Amino acid sequence: MHQIQAIATEAPADTKPDLTAIISGAAGSANFGDLLRRSLTKISSEQALSTRETQKFELGAQSVALIEVMIDGANAGILFQESLQIRNSLISAYSTIMRLDL
Repeated sequence: MHQIQAIATEAPADTKPDLTAIISGAAGSANFGDLLRRSLTKISSEQALSTRETQKFELGAQSVALIEVMIDGANAGILFQESLQIRNSLISAYSTIMRLDL
């Protein structure tokens, strides 16, 4: 318990990334298609990692702990849900633009 409290006090209070810096840095070096492709590649690789870890655990590999399998699965699920929400937002924005009278 003491170790957990020590780790919690050492962790920085605000670990949120600076989204403005990320967006401006990414926008200067790549177009939307490249950003989308990289994001989908990351999601795919996280899902593949989750699948591999699950299979290793199911086969009884000693190097894979249940907590790793659960975390990898949750991480892949969160990334997938996030991508669906972004897709839905893009579709909604496109529909709104198409309804505009120009």
